[in-house]
Amino acid sequence: MSRFMSARHAVLVPYTPGEQPKERKYLKLNTNESPFPPSAKATEMAAAAAAGLQLYSDPECRNLVAVAAKYFGIDRNRIIFSNGSDEVLNYAFMAFCDEGTPALFADITYGFYPVFATLNGVPYEEIPLKDDFSIDPEPYIGKKGTVFIANPNAQTGIELPVEEIERIVSSKQDSIVVIDEAYVDFGARSAVPLTEKYDNLLVVQTFSKSRSLAGARLGLAIGNKELIKDLETIRYSTNPYNVNSMSAAAGIGALLDDGYMKRNSGKIVEAREYTKRSLEGLGFRVTDSTANFVLAEHPHADGKLLYSRLKEEGVLVRHFDTERIRNWNRITIGSMEMMQSFIATLEKVMKEIVA
Repeated sequence: MSRFMSARHAVLVPYTPGEQPKERKYLKLNTNESPFPPSAKATEMAAAAAAGLQLYSDPECRNLVAVAAKYFGIDRNRIIFSNGSDEVLNYAFMAFCDEGTPALFADITYGFYPVFATLNGVPYEEIPLKDDFSIDPEPYIGKKGTVFIANPNAQTGIELPVEEIERIVSSKQDSIVVIDEAYVDFGARSAVPLTEKYDNLLVVQTFSKSRSLAGARLGLAIGNKELIKDLETIRYSTNPYNVNSMSAAAGIGALLDDGYMKRNSGKIVEAREYTKRSLEGLGFRVTDSTANFVLAEHPHADGKLLYSRLKEEGVLVRHFDTERIRNWNRITIGSMEMMQSFIATLEKVMKEIVA
């Protein structure tokens, strides 16, 4: 850190992205990417948009908004697009939190939440998950602050039922509730329909996971039109051309080819259930995930050692060196072939570790 870094930001502990190593070819199960390429329609439309890259992108994303509004069955003024869902999540911290309105989120969840809070000078409280790693709605109901819930939750994949989300939202009429649905397409129920009923609910989604566009960086938020206006104020005050032309076009193609996404999501769900059964057969505890990953631990194997040995064998999973999940590893679900290869490698490693 230089001596010029502001005192406000000198305390930042930045988010740590999953490894993206280039030194060798890995079976990459550490960053929750899709194993499938983008829809052909998405890539075709992105390629066509490249011909106009000498011009700024449309700051209103009008074509994309029109297609998305039809897809979600909402008015056009109830949606905003962003450079990945991370950007619109940061907008939410900026718009709906301050010194008098803290952020509330789980102690085990998406690692960017405490970073966004610190970056924006927002006090926050981490509310412990239950012993089974599920979210307890009760503490959110009784506390002042803006609620951020990843659903299904990172890093556990466990879903909070929509009925429980509605209970939180309805009890906090003077507070905003943000539901981060990055993994919703792998078997969970979306809270988007509730945004018609409640003006204090914001639902965030991404094109990075089920729609195979992680490299395009495209996210969105849906909510009451006044909430979206608030987020637009932040966007136009920071980066009005935040969604590039090729990503916007790819997003349109992905939405128009929804069947492709649903087929791929179904394949990932099938591979997830195979992986869970196989892990349990090896003696692992596995979370009841409805995401494109599972969290797993073995009672007789150190989590960090297991991560390291798998990496030596050419398999990358994600290890978090935090107290409650230190012995667990998060495993992205790829294709069935990828997961069969993973299980075969894991069986080899486990024979060495627990021998």
